[in-house]
Amino acid sequence: MADTAHRKPQPLRAAIVYDFDGTLARGNLQERSFIPDIAGMKHADFWMEVKRLAKLEDADEILVYMHLMLDRARAAGHPVTRKQLQENGADPDFFDGLDHWFDRVDAFADDLGLQLDHYIVSSGIYEMIEGCPLFPRFRQVFASRFLYDAKGEAKWPGVAINYTTKTQFLFRINKGIDNVHDTEAINRWMHNDARELPFERMIFIGDGDTDIPSMKMVTSQGGCAIAVLDPYQWTEPRSLDKVARLIAEDRVNYVAPADYQPKSQLDVIVKGALGRIALRAGLQVNA
Repeated sequence: MADTAHRKPQPLRAAIVYDFDGTLARGNLQERSFIPDIAGMKHADFWMEVKRLAKLEDADEILVYMHLMLDRARAAGHPVTRKQLQENGADPDFFDGLDHWFDRVDAFADDLGLQLDHYIVSSGIYEMIEGCPLFPRFRQVFASRFLYDAKGEAKWPGVAINYTTKTQFLFRINKGIDNVHDTEAINRWMHNDARELPFERMIFIGDGDTDIPSMKMVTSQGGCAIAVLDPYQWTEPRSLDKVARLIAEDRVNYVAPADYQPKSQLDVIVKGALGRIALRAGLQVNA
């Protein structure tokens, strides 16, 4: 019989779930090259047209912006392909510290006895995120994506994730469903004790109004929600109003600049939240 007396216990799973645009990188990935180079527009004009069309047609803004990407690209004679979208997403303007964030926070979690997984739930384009250098760091990326024809050209939205449907993907993570298509599994009843990743072991980090339902749901289920803002915009009156509103409305647990460097406010908050997860689970946490 194998000696199990000194076998290291299996780590307890925990997760950080991130939005992408405005949370891990400044702005929207489409603004870096797709909108100016392929759609031939200034990004402010593009988003203004999205809002105009959504209001005119009483339509979902995510579906409208995906339609407009394809429509403007075709009009300019640039069929949209997966490879081209990956190339458009290859150079995000990442916030400081992300180049070593994952190694550091994973090591910290491991010392607590936690296996830390990273996820993205985003209204942005999957194929663009797929092309960015950090893509391999995520266990799964749930984001809006296109369907392609036999020539590899994008023809129609395959997945469109808006502010309310983001919560669906948190439940997929909660139940251990790493795909989009399985509607039977996501709707099947499952006892809380059988769920692969309880919400109380989940940290959600987001920046925008599209993240508010997810933040509220995670906090209401015992998890931790952190709102981040671009450090360069931290002292702007509009940003300060947003911070005050998120706190006043009890949407988030913490608000911090999107600075992923060691000893930053966000670094301290996330490590504290991981420590709390470990303590609640009865793991030994050294002071």
